[in-house]
Amino acid sequence: MKTNSNRKLFAAAILGLALVAGCASTAKHESTGEYIDDSTLTTKVKAKFVDDKTVSAMNINVETFKGTVQLSGFANNQAEADRAVQLARATEGVKSVKNDIRLK
Repeated sequence: MKTNSNRKLFAAAILGLALVAGCASTAKHESTGEYIDDSTLTTKVKAKFVDDKTVSAMNINVETFKGTVQLSGFANNQAEADRAVQLARATEGVKSVKNDIRLK
């Protein structure tokens, strides 16, 4: 009886450790909370692009990893690319912006 109880306790401890480790962040992997935060940042930046008449939200892609926003896609001119970077940098929570936008 006692052995069965010890096994259950051991199994519960291993499961708990696995769950905690599954939510941990590494250099190349986001935690669940970071993923949600990054998704929120991506949405905020895209919303700014939609509201701005200079930036084409359809042509510029936004991806976020651990607070760093990466912009890619194509802009009609340098002013559009610069404005996209400016809007992304001005978004609360953005740590840095990587600009990979190309001109058409």
